[in-house]
Amino acid sequence: MLKTALKPRWIAGLVFALLLSGVFVLLSQWQLSRSAQHEPPAPSSIEEVKPLVDVLQPGQFFPGSVSDQMVTATGSYDPRKQVLVEGRLYDDQKGFWIVSAFAVTNAPALKGVGASPQTWIPVARGWVAEADQAGPPPSGTITLTGRLIPSEAPVPNVDAGPGRASAVSAAELINTWEVSSYQGFIAATSEVSGGVAIPLGDDVKALNIPPQPPAEQVNWLNLFYAVEWVVFAGFSIFIWWRLVKDDYRRDLEEDEDEDDEFDDDGHPGATTEPTSPEPEQKVQQ
Repeated sequence: MLKTALKPRWIAGLVFALLLSGVFVLLSQWQLSRSAQHEPPAPSSIEEVKPLVDVLQPGQFFPGSVSDQMVTATGSYDPRKQVLVEGRLYDDQKGFWIVSAFAVTNAPALKGVGASPQTWIPVARGWVAEADQAGPPPSGTITLTGRLIPSEAPVPNVDAGPGRASAVSAAELINTWEVSSYQGFIAATSEVSGGVAIPLGDDVKALNIPPQPPAEQVNWLNLFYAVEWVVFAGFSIFIWWRLVKDDYRRDLEEDEDEDDEFDDDGHPGATTEPTSPEPEQKVQQ
């Protein structure tokens, strides 16, 4: 069959099939790139600072529409309600987030058993490399600005230890601080008291968390087309192989026909013609 495939016409056919397959593969890659679609970019309003009390209500589900929204809130910290969240990166260095409880002024108070008179929200104030570098939060009335982020999921079966937390989880911190809280937290970018910005300290680094990249959605129709073009690429090679195979079979049949026309010594084969039976002679007595 190799001899048949090396015929000039089938070599040319193979080149054409490979070129056609290459085009199909390129079309498949194009469809594949279109199958992963980004959600529409977040509106620029998330960078517009809005009051927390207007953006999110305590005790309610955290809507995705307010995720990464820049907010401002006025209130005060409780230095007794502060934890360090371990395993946080800053310039590829592991350290701790300083997370403090912030009582939000004019926030709606929750009702029910165990509800506190004030509503609080966890605030990630900054990053430190070592736990002993974290100082207490500033006292007095504070106006803070930061990015509103959904509550993280608590890490199961992990006891971070006293004054520590495995995640910025509102559900976990509510039990630790015994307060009513928003379902989310603020990554602070600035703290102001009496119109004066409060410095973080020499060892504390500002978080400055940017908006999260938009999530990707899969377009199944484009993904199906991408697979379809790959099938077409393989099918073009298969068609070439079938044509070569059919030509090879025809060559074998022609060779067999030629062999039937000659005997073993290479002479043309003898043909016999049917003979009619001789008439019987009648014997007269």
